[in-house]
Formats: sequence, structure tokens, C-alpha cells
Amino acid sequence: MIDVKLLRSNRELFEKNCEYRGVDKAPIEEFFRLDEEWRSINRELNTLRSQKNKETKKIADLIKGNNDASAEKKNVEEINVRIADLENRLRKIEEERDRILWTIPNLVHESVPICFGDENNRLVRYVGHAKVFRDDLEEFRKNSGNSDDYEIVDERPKSHVDLGQDLDIIDLESAARISGSRFYFIKNRLLKLEMALENYAVDFLSQRGFSIVEPPYMLNLESMRGATDLETFKDTLYKIEGEDLYLIATSEHSIAAMLSNQFLEERELPVRVAGISACFRREAGAHGKDTKGIFRVHQFNKIEQFVFCRPEDSWDFLEEILGNAEAIYRSLGIPYRIVNVCSGELGRLAAKKYDIEAWFPAQGKFREIVSASNDTDYQARSLNIKYRTSEGNKFVHTLNSTAIATTRILVAIMENFQEGDRIRIPDVLVPYTGFQYIERE
Repeated sequence: MIDVKLLRSNRELFEKNCEYRGVDKAPIEEFFRLDEEWRSINRELNTLRSQKNKETKKIADLIKGNNDASAEKKNVEEINVRIADLENRLRKIEEERDRILWTIPNLVHESVPICFGDENNRLVRYVGHAKVFRDDLEEFRKNSGNSDDYEIVDERPKSHVDLGQDLDIIDLESAARISGSRFYFIKNRLLKLEMALENYAVDFLSQRGFSIVEPPYMLNLESMRGATDLETFKDTLYKIEGEDLYLIATSEHSIAAMLSNQFLEERELPVRVAGISACFRREAGAHGKDTKGIFRVHQFNKIEQFVFCRPEDSWDFLEEILGNAEAIYRSLGIPYRIVNVCSGELGRLAAKKYDIEAWFPAQGKFREIVSASNDTDYQARSLNIKYRTSEGNKFVHTLNSTAIATTRILVAIMENFQEGDRIRIPDVLVPYTGFQYIERE
């Protein structure tokens, strides 16, 4: 949620921000209409309460002097009815005004490119040595900043779907029969590789000061609404029928809500938390996208980085969590690029977001595997998370970043580490898997 005081004092700033994001400014207009009505009612209430106090004092004086106070008592009764009516109207306006506030997006950071469309995200850097099928060279060069760090392959690598079937490590048909599309069975050594990825990421983040948690997989509406943008996630979240519970789409939501309505001491900050969890996404808005395979699925495992910190430190922490994710993919040997996501593609909460996009040689394109965002105080205001300072209480800043989303990284490894009819395990994972290759057993 945005800072209401800042909105009242600088309406133009938020209207310009809506233009940057390509969203309607109507909620801002509606907020000020409701806010003026709220102020008007408050003024009337203050007048009535003052009148009531005067009448109440008059009644006391009349009774003290053994005089009739029935007329004044009637006046107080009428004032009470009017006050109750106005207080009821005020509550309804406050509820509607607060609902409007939830729809006004966070302010875009000055370093975010002002444009629309994923294709206009700004390249920050490319890292790695890519295998590029000759027909995809133009695509690779265009999106890697004309990098020369690649090798041409004369045959397109197998898709992970075909390779998974050939090696008997993915079963999509059985999963579709019992659960529907976008579900899967991961089997044998591919499952061990997934577990190795999780353990490797946990060790990696533990060494960098993160507490490791397994959060609740379900959140109530109040927590979910405070932690995320329900409007954006309406096509993603699973609702538990008959319960005030939603399945989480990422452990970010549980971790953010973990400290809701809490006061921290300044000395406790920063708080670094890594969440390991299953994630559940309806993907209702992704019809026709990645319908085969395990890249875009309804259920997957993910390790998420999350930071609560002081406002003056949050931009340094954005670079830190991005750097953590980047170090993981460098160590795995997966070629990738980093983009500064443009204003029109930011979620409502984020002031700035980086995406890491891995090179997928079988698909011949870069695809997103990590999102790292600074939500500044927006999420903390919604969840009421503050810390104490000598100057008074302040809202913390919150940041989040993927570390490992396992199914997408499994696909990236299968495409980048194919060696004939087998898959080579990245060197850093061999101590976790206990084997160097996935082959037909």
C-alpha cells in the first residue's frame, strides 16, 4: 500500500507513475473524491460532538439546579442518532477508500526504463558460454548484447520433453490422466537432481546469512492480500473451497506475512530468510503457453530469498539478492542474461525488478528463471511491519528474489548439458547427486 500522506501532498507524482506503468489513473481520482467526502463527514462529526458536549454540560447544570432538562435530552438523542449515522457512513467510505488504495501501484524507481513490453526490458549483462543452434544465432546475438561467447551446434538439442521420455525420467501422460494438464511425475535420477538443486541452494544461502524456513503452504485472505497483488494473481491463486485459505504461489507471500503487525528493533535488521516450499499456480492466464513439459506447471518447488531491512539499505540488498541468484547460475554453468524490467511490465508492488533469463538452446531463446524485486515500503505498509528508531517508528522495506525454481532449472540443465543420449550433471552438484550423468537405466 502506498503512503497516503505522500499521495495527498503529491497527487501529480502518482498520476505520472500511472502513466509510466500504463495503468488507469481513475483510482487516484476516486481516492480524492472519497477522501474529500471523508474529510467533510469528519468535520460534521466534530461539530456534532462539540454540540453534544455542550448539551450534556447544560443537562448536568439543569439537573444540578433541579430544572427540567427534557428538551436538552431530546436534543442529545437526536445528535446521537445523527452521529451514529455519520460514523456508519464514515466506516463505509474508509473501507472503500482503503480498497482503492490497494489498487494504486508502488512508485517506479528512477532507474527503471519507462516503456512497455518484455521486448523493451533493458539488458544489464550477459554471462556464460552458450550452445547455439545455427538457426538461432541472430536471436541469441540480438538478446545477449551481441556477445561472442558462444559455440555453434549443427543440430538442435532435444527438447526436455523428448529427452525426459527417452531417459524415463519424466512421465507427463500418467500425470495428465490422474491430475490434468500441467502436472508431471519426475522420476529416478532427475528427482535426485531436483533434490540436489534444493540442497545446494539451501547450503549456498545458509552460508550467506539466510535463515532457512519451510512456511505454511496456505494463507488466509488477510495475509495473502497484504503480501501480494490479488488482482494480478487472480488467475494464479488456488482458493480452498469453504475455507478462508489460499494455496501459496510462492513462499514470498508466507514469509512477508510472517512478520505482519510486528514491531522490530533497528538492531534486528536486516532479516534474511530463505523459504523452501512447493508453489501452486493455476496459470489460468497462460493458455497456449508451454502446455507440454515441466517449464510452466501448476505445482513446483522453489527456494526464495526474502529480506526485511531499513529503507536506506534496500537498494544495496536488491543487488545482493540478485548477486546471490547470479552466483548460483554462474556456478552451475548455465548461460544467462540479466534485464532491468521496464515500467509497463512491473507488478503493482515492485518499485524495480530484475529478471535473470537463462539461454535454452533447444528452444533457441532466453527465458525467465529468476525475478528479484524491491517492493520498498509498499508491502510492509499493507502488512503493517515496522521497526523502532530514535526518530520514531518506520516501515521496513521488503525485497524478494528467486534462488531456485526447480522445474525451470531442470529444463535448463537438460537443454544445456545434453551429451548425446545422456545429461551431464553440473560439477557443483555432483557431490549432492553422487553421480555425474543421467542415462537410460
